[in-house]
Amino acid sequence: MVAQTGVLSEPIGIIGAGPAGLINAHVLLQDGFTNIQLITRDASVGGVWARERVYPGLHINNVHGEYRFSALEMPPPTTADGRLSGLDMSNYMERFYETFLKDKVNFIFSTKVLDISRDGHGRWRVQTEHQETGATEILEYSRIILSTGGCSEPSIPECLSLHAAERAQYRGIVIHSSEFGARIDDILKYVEPNSEGHEGSIVVIGGGKSAQDICAKLTHEGRKVSIVFDKTDVFLAAKTPLPPFIRKSRFLGIISPHVHLRTRLERFLHGTVLGAKITRFVWDKINESSFAAFDIPGDSPLRNTHSLFWGVRTNDEGVPRPDSYHTLAVAGKIEVIAPARVAGFATDGRSVLLDDGRSIVANAVILATGYKSSWTKIFTDKTAEELGINKHAPTTDVTDVWDYPSLSGAPPLHPDSKKWVASIYRGLVPAKNILRRDFAIAGALFTSNVGYTSEVAAHWISSYFQNDPMRLPGTVEEALAEAERGAAWMRRRFPDMLSWVNESYSCSLDFFTWPQAVDDLLEDMRLPIYRSGGSWLTWPFKVIDLKEIASLGDERRERRIEAVVISK
Repeated sequence: MVAQTGVLSEPIGIIGAGPAGLINAHVLLQDGFTNIQLITRDASVGGVWARERVYPGLHINNVHGEYRFSALEMPPPTTADGRLSGLDMSNYMERFYETFLKDKVNFIFSTKVLDISRDGHGRWRVQTEHQETGATEILEYSRIILSTGGCSEPSIPECLSLHAAERAQYRGIVIHSSEFGARIDDILKYVEPNSEGHEGSIVVIGGGKSAQDICAKLTHEGRKVSIVFDKTDVFLAAKTPLPPFIRKSRFLGIISPHVHLRTRLERFLHGTVLGAKITRFVWDKINESSFAAFDIPGDSPLRNTHSLFWGVRTNDEGVPRPDSYHTLAVAGKIEVIAPARVAGFATDGRSVLLDDGRSIVANAVILATGYKSSWTKIFTDKTAEELGINKHAPTTDVTDVWDYPSLSGAPPLHPDSKKWVASIYRGLVPAKNILRRDFAIAGALFTSNVGYTSEVAAHWISSYFQNDPMRLPGTVEEALAEAERGAAWMRRRFPDMLSWVNESYSCSLDFFTWPQAVDDLLEDMRLPIYRSGGSWLTWPFKVIDLKEIASLGDERRERRIEAVVISK
């Protein structure tokens, strides 16, 4: 199959201006698409790294280079500890936009998407509302890329909502962590510094990276801060910087089991009892050495983390720094209350209640309680069902059990994880819609290397839209079966994680196994894999470099020309 006539001039709508939205716009532009519009509710590009969302003290939880693209070098971090800050990320995303996309792609800023639907003629209709003027408009596209990601719609338990606070006559500030950048000045004015003898305090609810960064920032501002969580994110850290051949190679991916084991080394590590013992020993050592890097005591609540091996809630802290969350918490400068859950607001108007009956005085409450699907508000139930983007009960029987020895001793499968699947093929296309080639999802692949993965996925989506010859299921039924097989693997690999992620982040949990997931995408495009090279002994430790994929556009064009020649 070859690209249909006129495809390149047909309008494409990209929803979201985060890293995935930007790299998809760039690849489409390089491929010759001439009518691209990108809609974002933010006033600037970057998504979670948009300038209005970040604040001083915010750091990314990835090593340097995992958020960059092949077309643009990423400057070294501006922080003394070598970690990229949120402002560094804003600067990079804005420079990418200015260099490659401005005046070439039609960006529609400060505009919220209200509804996405397909009309009777097969065209996509996107209803929008301008954030400032309230003006509404309906835009039409031949193709849609949904790049809203999984971190755009705050998830707030009802017992902690603004309505609950009002009912309890709570007098303090209550915000979700997504508002912290915009409301930090309000909080600092309302809650006076602890060093001046005031009794003001702030409670942060949640154990994720946002909660940790917020605690560190407020502590540096001299405020008394408490953090409450049941479980917190696990992390990677070391006393001295790890060499690139450990952290920027396939090493962590290889010692993490994947849905299929391509190489002899992977089959040994996960398919034999001896290999499984080696694998789990390595993960245990990584886990313990990370705790040791921060001198975290054995009885510290900071050890009450999600599993490094069985979960995807992992942050990369690098080398300990004196102003980091863990350093401050170990020193007692941040009060850690765990394991615990906040049950609601107390009736005294100044406290929150824990599930064990205790109360904590809080002049401000920051809810780092995560995010729900960014899709539910922009698709009706009918559209979601027709498109196949909704979560639903499994429809196919999966015979694979993936009885890898390295997966022995798995934690119990969370009851919610048995109830539903999201049938998204490769995490990129709803299986029910795969033959139409007019809708794709970007930024919903949960990996530790956002830049590399998103760039390869953008090439996959562009090839898919151009009707390139690809390795794809031939029928909807085959696509559904393969997508649900992937969902079954996610349940086997991460038994408790599907109870945490939402539809728009449950497509593919290839966190450390992102190199294997990228290989699948490259093979779908009939392109070479294992691009880092190396011998039979060194290939697991070869540093993966973005230069390896800088030529993907040219390679795909060559495949397209070959297909045309063969068809003649």
